Amino acid sequence: MSDYSPDSDSETNSDMLNSGQSSASDSSSGSLLSRLSFENLTGKSPENQIPAIPLKPHKTHDSAWEAIKAAKIKHGGLNFRDFRLIRRLGSGDIGNVYLSRLRGGDYYYAMKVVDKEALEAKKKLHRAEMERKILAMLDHPFLPTLYAEFEASNFSCVVMEFCSGGDLHTLRHSQKRKRFSLSSARFYAAEVLLALEYLHMLGIIYRDLKPENVLLRSDGHIMLSDFDLSLKSTATNASLEIPVASPANRNSPEKWPDDDVAPSCLCFLRPKLKKPAINREFIAEPVHARSSSFVGTHEYISPEVASGGAHGNAVDWWAYGIFLYELVYGCTPFSGENNSVTLRNIVKRPLTFPPGISLERTLETALRSLITGLLEKDPRKRLGSKRGAAEIKTQPFFRGLNFALIRSATPPEIPGFRRTKTSYQRKPSYFDYF
Repeated sequence: MSDYSPDSDSETNSDMLNSGQSSASDSSSGSLLSRLSFENLTGKSPENQIPAIPLKPHKTHDSAWEAIKAAKIKHGGLNFRDFRLIRRLGSGDIGNVYLSRLRGGDYYYAMKVVDKEALEAKKKLHRAEMERKILAMLDHPFLPTLYAEFEASNFSCVVMEFCSGGDLHTLRHSQKRKRFSLSSARFYAAEVLLALEYLHMLGIIYRDLKPENVLLRSDGHIMLSDFDLSLKSTATNASLEIPVASPANRNSPEKWPDDDVAPSCLCFLRPKLKKPAINREFIAEPVHARSSSFVGTHEYISPEVASGGAHGNAVDWWAYGIFLYELVYGCTPFSGENNSVTLRNIVKRPLTFPPGISLERTLETALRSLITGLLEKDPRKRLGSKRGAAEIKTQPFFRGLNFALIRSATPPEIPGFRRTKTSYQRKPSYFDYF
């Protein structure tokens, strides 16, 4: 797993990161960047001399993105010398994340640095490569933007947007009784659902959903992080069109196949009959993707993974059910005293709920119905396994919620960072972690 824990290191010198700032939990990745000198290393950037700047429509008015584009054009690409590292934000299984700033600019970014030699020795290099590949594909309001990527000696660096508001796990623990209200949980769940829908449309199975990986931007909206455990499916997504007759024509006494006009009889023609209006629903869900890897956080692992079987897109919808449960009830439903017991509970123990926690009984009943559908142990019967997010959006828990406009809605909480236009401005002496 790639959980990022906050560090208490002092400011990092951008010309030399000393070994004292390395993570003590992993000797291989712990030395990451401890030998990295910005003056002595030679670096290369995958951009050409005339850089090809990807289109990011949802970043059109983002000043931080505009600053990156301008720097790429000015320097013919970007490398490590174009950034000043401020401090380490956290350490993960495959690398470290640093708060960085573009030299000569006022905008902050998160730079993930990976020691390729260390990961190759641990046979985890493919995870870093998969994450970088996926990041380059993304352009969505609730997913990270890859600003730049380059290499320095045996280190691989990716520059992403910096989320100043922490994560949902930390925010949940700051709530009364360590759980969200139903309305707050519905808001965050809706934004996560849209992010998962987009990933599945691209054939990406996330496989690492948990509150720690749901970051908060300075405006309070979410951003999923950590894609090194994700699976990029090569299978073609299933696209379904569900024909639904409009109410006006649903009881039409007769419908003629193929042609709008019925066959003639002698010299008489029957009147032209209109075909029923069709409402088409497009669904893109990687239903044929399969993997046998045992990956994920134990409390969020699905029964098919826990039992050692192959899995597909349905694992994300199981994790989504666990995610909803934890947001509202402050715990996960199958947690045991150790990992082995947790996995056994996931496979064998039936789902139960604590006593009602809200006066909004109707909404809580709808929530429990949704969670029950998502935590179906048979992945073939699990809610979302065939029609994906389109099926989940229609559940009563989300009734009345306008998914198309949720980006413009006011989040339940706004983090303590001020926001100027679309750039992220840091308050003096205050740091949160990526």
